Amino acid sequence: MKAFKSLIITLALALAAPAAFAALPSTQLKTLKGKVVDTATLNNGGKPMIISFFAGWCKPCLRELNAINESYDDWREETGVKLVAISIDEADKTTNVRNIVNNNNWDYEVLLDPNSDFKRALGIQNIPHLLIIDGQGKIVESRSGYTDGSEGHIIKKLREITNTKKAAKKK
Repeated sequence: MKAFKSLIITLALALAAPAAFAALPSTQLKTLKGKVVDTATLNNGGKPMIISFFAGWCKPCLRELNAINESYDDWREETGVKLVAISIDEADKTTNVRNIVNNNNWDYEVLLDPNSDFKRALGIQNIPHLLIIDGQGKIVESRSGYTDGSEGHIIKKLREITNTKKAAKKK
């Protein structure tokens, strides 16, 4: 009977949890300032979110994040998107990651995954790897690799999930 009550309580809590947290596994990462963040709580208040896995040594990763950075302000204004960049660099490379972020003027939330725990929990094998998550927390796109210009597909997908088709026609 005790196990049954425990199961009922667990189910009730799971059903009561916000949908925005449903898609992401729980791992503990750190910000560049050392604050611990539980990845299961990553969300954007009902708006879409991009999660981009990168490393400082990965040239395609840096090209992709720099290309997104060129349009990021417009994307945020149009769709409300937030980008979270996840570095898989080793723990002793934090200063290097911080320098990359500052030198490129990235206005992204940057989290450190030095043991690739979050990357592994999502079943991601290669970087760069990008996830697009809708406002309800569902992963609607997951892709590896980067080709120059492919960021056009990202905004197209964001417009699709936010129903900003008017804006898509304007641009």
